[in-house]
Amino acid sequence: MDLETIFKISVFITTVTLLGSMGLENKLKDSLEALRNIRFVALTLIWGWVVGPALAYLITRIIPLSEGHAAGLLLISLAPAAPFYPVVVRRARGDTAYAAGFILLATVGTVVLLPIMAPLIIKGLIVTVWALTKPLLITVLLPLIVGLAIKVYKEKLADKLFPIFKKAGNIFILIVVALTFVIYWREMVDALGSFAIGALLLFFIVLAVLSYKIGLGLKQQQRSVMSLGMCTRNIAGVFVAYFGIVNPDPGIFVIVVLVMPVTIIVALIASRSFSKRAG
Repeated sequence: MDLETIFKISVFITTVTLLGSMGLENKLKDSLEALRNIRFVALTLIWGWVVGPALAYLITRIIPLSEGHAAGLLLISLAPAAPFYPVVVRRARGDTAYAAGFILLATVGTVVLLPIMAPLIIKGLIVTVWALTKPLLITVLLPLIVGLAIKVYKEKLADKLFPIFKKAGNIFILIVVALTFVIYWREMVDALGSFAIGALLLFFIVLAVLSYKIGLGLKQQQRSVMSLGMCTRNIAGVFVAYFGIVNPDPGIFVIVVLVMPVTIIVALIASRSFSKRAG
């Protein structure tokens, strides 16, 4: 078994365990309570799949990115909310009920909208909608739903499983990061001479600020939930989508890899700032 195969298996395990742990941690009634707020739902959909992709497209027009890097930025713009999202929400003292609702909505939105929108906005992308949808359904949405179901019907079991899944997810995400540097270090070094990192930073910072400032009546702790969801990306889901693409440009993968450290840094800084404003 070569390193790339081990990498793909590790990505799969990371995705299943982290999204499963999200379901095991969050109560379905909390998620549904937040989703009754039509304004919150509408803003999540607008920031996530209208403004986000539009901002990414604008950046590709302004900054001279390679074709692969531009495609990668557009791809990651379709998948808000990282697996570590609950951690930064707690750090920011955000509304955890709204965070639970955001996770559910963002996961479903990614599974439904990414396969439809990616071929439309990414020039030259060779992939069928089902080729992207199938792995997202199995690897991203199913673990979340199963975790939520266990939490609803077997809460004590969910409480026992949660730390196991969370620990396993954290271990495997470290393995993924380590393998990424081992296998793809040359591509990452080459990216330092491009505008890729600057484009990612611009995307995350602008989206974080806009989604926080333009809350349209949402409370501070709800706006911080929205902003942190938008300045983090579902890295595991993007990896799954990437592997469904036929003969992808290597530049796409470079962007996907770079998202991990960049989104963590931006989210940690933002959560610290939001915590101070939480009162």
